[in-house]
Amino acid sequence: MLRIKKLDKFIAKQFGLLFIGTFFICLFILMMQFLWKYVDELIGKGLTMDVLAQFFWYMSLMLVPQALPLAILLSSLITFGNLGESSELTAIKASGISLLQAFRSLIVIVIFISFGSFYFQNVIGPNANMSFSRLLLSMKQKSPELEIPEGVFYDGIPGCNLYVQKKDMQTGKLYGVMIYKMTDSYEDAAIILADSGMLQSTAEKKHLLLTLYSGEWFENMKSQQMVRGTGVPYRRETFVLKKILLDFDSDFNVADAGALSNSSKSKSVAQIVHDIDSLNHVYDSVGRAFYRDAQREYYSVPSIGKTDSLRAVKMAGTKTFSFDSVYSRLNADKKLTAVNGALNKVRREMNDLDFKGMLTSDGDRLIRSHKIEAINKYSVALQCILFFFIGAPLGAIIRKGGLGVPVIISVLVFIVFFIFDNSGYRMARAGEWTIWFGKTISLAVLTPLAVFFTYKANNDSVVFNIDFYRNLFMNLLGLRMKRSVYRKEVIINDPDYAGDAEKLAHINEEISAYAHEHNLLMAPSVVKVFFKYSPDHVIEDINARMEAVIEDLSNTKDKQVLALLNEYPYMAVKSHTRPFEHKWLNIAAAVVVPVGLFLYFRMWRFRLRLFRDLRVVKQTNDGLIDRINEMNTGGKRNVAV
Repeated sequence: MLRIKKLDKFIAKQFGLLFIGTFFICLFILMMQFLWKYVDELIGKGLTMDVLAQFFWYMSLMLVPQALPLAILLSSLITFGNLGESSELTAIKASGISLLQAFRSLIVIVIFISFGSFYFQNVIGPNANMSFSRLLLSMKQKSPELEIPEGVFYDGIPGCNLYVQKKDMQTGKLYGVMIYKMTDSYEDAAIILADSGMLQSTAEKKHLLLTLYSGEWFENMKSQQMVRGTGVPYRRETFVLKKILLDFDSDFNVADAGALSNSSKSKSVAQIVHDIDSLNHVYDSVGRAFYRDAQREYYSVPSIGKTDSLRAVKMAGTKTFSFDSVYSRLNADKKLTAVNGALNKVRREMNDLDFKGMLTSDGDRLIRSHKIEAINKYSVALQCILFFFIGAPLGAIIRKGGLGVPVIISVLVFIVFFIFDNSGYRMARAGEWTIWFGKTISLAVLTPLAVFFTYKANNDSVVFNIDFYRNLFMNLLGLRMKRSVYRKEVIINDPDYAGDAEKLAHINEEISAYAHEHNLLMAPSVVKVFFKYSPDHVIEDINARMEAVIEDLSNTKDKQVLALLNEYPYMAVKSHTRPFEHKWLNIAAAVVVPVGLFLYFRMWRFRLRLFRDLRVVKQTNDGLIDRINEMNTGGKRNVAV
């Protein structure tokens, strides 16, 4: 019997609350990004609240599948980041529960979410997409005056510019109408002014009937009607009622209507599979028809019989036939006729091939779009699982909750995913990549990352430890780290002051001997640095014994001792000898002159730094020895100051 543990309920509750919040945040961001595409359709059109509500409702339904993976990524990252930051994840692992066992409740939830995402794309999404497309067309069809903005010239009507000062959306009346009607040229333009007007669409949706009230019509006469030596004649008409028929199809045509029915986004998987079979059958028939036409036109000539063909073949084999010699014997008129006939035939065939190529390429593009959409329904559902195995391990590794670091990491992951996914989609749509490769390349790139992050998180890796990378960066650049030794609240073992003082005195002697033997102020030998390297274990030994003494004296309660301990520098014990551990890397660096020169001066800098560090260490050792002797002789051992 399956038993749900309290830990599973706890983690599921934490994840569920965050998932709901992040889902609506991601959905809102995607809607705002998607809205910019249709902002011109909404602003200044006088749309009612119910139309806007339908617009945003269908838009949100279309974007739900895209918001689910992002919400899972962000919520899982924040969930385990919070658990790691509050040390709850450490307590879970200390109790013998592995990270994958802590994942199990969320894995079940994410699988259900992925199935819900597929159901949404397959059932609800296509209907929402179709309704959204119909709403956009109906906004243009039913109210053509919505296309006309207030206070600016509108040039969407062919042949004229229309200006409307004010619109009444309840009655559909236009006020302060000004029209620049273009005919052949700017000189023949007509200017129409009217106090008010009405705009209505004709039954076939191809024209607009503009009814104007109380206005004037100014128009220049046609240029061919002008008389030489006279001014430009014009016509002025004052009217009470005027009706003008304008060409305007509201961007609705047969292609738009066909796009609604042929849109792959408005179909389920079963419909896509059925339509792909139908499209393949139709375009295969078209291709076979084109092939039969080509055979009939290029390889079958009715006027030439079989006997003539055999005779021509025999003649071609017995003697050489030259078209150039035949053409050279023609007169000029026949040459021109032959050339023009050949050119006309070539142009005609090229136009025919272009037309046939356009039909076949459109069919191929339509079939590819259906296949892409079918794969996309599965890939978006798989993104939910993939993003969980990226976000949850990253949260366990980074151990940072809230909306700071998790949001930054989520954005970076999504940018990488979007670049590969969008590039693959465009290449697959253009036919340059296979469809399955283009639509799965983003999953193929991120899946190894998900496996890597899960493995590292399950093994308590410090691959994303900020302190580790900070120390590595500071070591590479030679930046100093300040030592911090604080007074401990609980001390188990008191320091061995006498032994530590003796060790420090011995370290001072070794430092003096080392400084006398190695002149650190002098420039190092290029040959010894890059070609004849000898290790320097003396400084490594001195540093190890010095750190042991510092560790022991850090158990003191004396403030002067603690202050002196903080004066010790962190010494770089290898950087002053050679650039790399391996000899072949040093030789390669010497060959590459700019790199070798940089590494040489960097090592010289570390030699000078070591000289200063040894001087500070020796002075600090003397100060600690004096303080320890003062404590011993004055009877102030282990006295808190």
